[in-house]
Amino acid sequence: MSKGTVSINAENIMPVIKQWLYSDKDIFMRELVSNGCDAIRKLRWLVSNGQAQVDDAPERIDVIADKEKGTLTFVDNGIGMTEEEIVKYIAQVAFSGATDFITKYTEDNKGEDAGIIGHFGLGFYSAFMVSDKVVIDSKSYTDAPAVRWTSEDGMEYEIEPSDRTERGTAITLYIDEADKDFLNLWTLRSTLEKHCAFMPVPIFVSEVKKPEEPKEGEEPKKPEEPQQINDTHPLWMKRPNECTDEEYKEFYRKVFNDYDEPLFWIHLNAEYPFNLKGILYFPKIKNEFSASEGVIKLYNNQVFVADNIKEVIPEFLLLLKGVIDCPDLPLNVSRSFLQNDGYVKKMAAYITRKVADRLVTEFNTKREDYQRYWDDIHPFVKYGCIKDDKFYDRVKKALIYKTTGGEYVTLDEYLNKNCGDEEEKTVYYASDEKRQAQMIKLYNDQGKDVILLNTLIDNNFISFLEYTERDGKVSFKRVDAAADSLTESGEVSEEARKKLEGLFRKAMADDTVDVQLKPFKDDGLIAMITVDEQNRRFTEMSSRWGGMDMKLPEKRTLVLNDKHPLVKWLQAAEENERTETVCAQVADLAEMARQPLVADRMVDFLRRSNALLTQLIENQK
Repeated sequence: MSKGTVSINAENIMPVIKQWLYSDKDIFMRELVSNGCDAIRKLRWLVSNGQAQVDDAPERIDVIADKEKGTLTFVDNGIGMTEEEIVKYIAQVAFSGATDFITKYTEDNKGEDAGIIGHFGLGFYSAFMVSDKVVIDSKSYTDAPAVRWTSEDGMEYEIEPSDRTERGTAITLYIDEADKDFLNLWTLRSTLEKHCAFMPVPIFVSEVKKPEEPKEGEEPKKPEEPQQINDTHPLWMKRPNECTDEEYKEFYRKVFNDYDEPLFWIHLNAEYPFNLKGILYFPKIKNEFSASEGVIKLYNNQVFVADNIKEVIPEFLLLLKGVIDCPDLPLNVSRSFLQNDGYVKKMAAYITRKVADRLVTEFNTKREDYQRYWDDIHPFVKYGCIKDDKFYDRVKKALIYKTTGGEYVTLDEYLNKNCGDEEEKTVYYASDEKRQAQMIKLYNDQGKDVILLNTLIDNNFISFLEYTERDGKVSFKRVDAAADSLTESGEVSEEARKKLEGLFRKAMADDTVDVQLKPFKDDGLIAMITVDEQNRRFTEMSSRWGGMDMKLPEKRTLVLNDKHPLVKWLQAAEENERTETVCAQVADLAEMARQPLVADRMVDFLRRSNALLTQLIENQK
């Protein structure tokens, strides 16, 4: 037996490991299983190059829990180690690597860019985060005798002969009292599935159980077979033409526990100028707020790293679900490094381009299908356009809009049909199809289509389009924003307008409302209320992001139909209680055409309506 002490300046490295990585304790499983995979890959390489000859035993890693002994053992049948190699790779190289990792980790956590992305580099010594003692039994693929390495604190160790007879390495962790939950089979399986579900070597999980005494006349029960927890050939590692639609859907259900089928998917497979593989799914969005529930899992050589690393994946793509495997990506670096790394930026640009190209392909070749799931994907697409100009440039031909008639049109299709040769192009839209039904009908009766823009992102999106499209000659107006297209040209009496303005301002108890008098194309409409488009957008934005205290007054206009008999009567009538009642009723009806009346105003409207109906009946007697 020989003893030794790790030579290192940072003698308190083990407490530092436990302190800084406390919330990520379970990564020790990934690190130890990854080491086992490396040992098997090294042996495979030696055999393929004729430098080693071994038996044909299937490659595998076993993770075995023993609650009675309080141990968790990781066993591989890889290359194994000699005594000299254990001293070199465990006591020297591994520990110095852990030291470098901790130094970098603690430095990065002092700033705002906290955290090493993947934690790779911690390696073998992560075992001491959960262990009172760690024992390594290893037998090299050479004829060297098996060796055992034991350490209780990660600083001092003992080396002695081992009774291991099979090639490979077994690392036994004597789990400390605070972390006994890792010996629970369910916890063990779920943790391994989180980090190792797609590692390239079969991983088997089992627990040691005392055999049950058979009842009289019964045969002894056979011990349960270890269960494999990983898929060594995940779908993203295959070529797209090797995968079926059902395989894509099954992979989606398995990885994301989502039993709603994805709308469609994109299979990424790049080998130059970087190595990147993956699958991105467009999920069915159940409601507007579930659009933020996407998750993209990042892998490195089939080893799970983290979810939703926006430095690698553009932020707006995080609304999707998927997996991306980047074997060339440096993962043991800070987020600030990734933000400024040109290689990472090219990778993100590639992913964005592939998503945009797929959307355009779907639009061009499967437009009916594309229109069917547009309601699910449009918040993501619009968000991407706002966030990334290059994405917008590639995908703008595939942007479509749903009309109140149920059709889907591109912006060019809408403008060509509704605006003709007009120099200034106006797109009319509704934000609430039911509440704005009367206004929509007025536009439809004039041969104008109205599109629906009724999600949270639409205000920002149409402002973005107005800024970028057609040199500012395209504008979006809600159906209650202007009356120009619903009125005729013609002279009206300014004297009559001023009289009506006084009547309605008094009836509405509002000195700020503007009153216009115009001949309407629809003779049956008495009046409408319009709200300045830009003023309303700013008001809504202030209310949404600044709270109700920030809500600004709307710039409203009451437009009266100069051709309607009731308006003609008001122009000639004397100002009295009756005209005030009529004005109040007309104003409330116009308001109700665009939004519900609230509080006292609704009470007054109902009271006034009852009184008018009663008066109507009495006049018939």
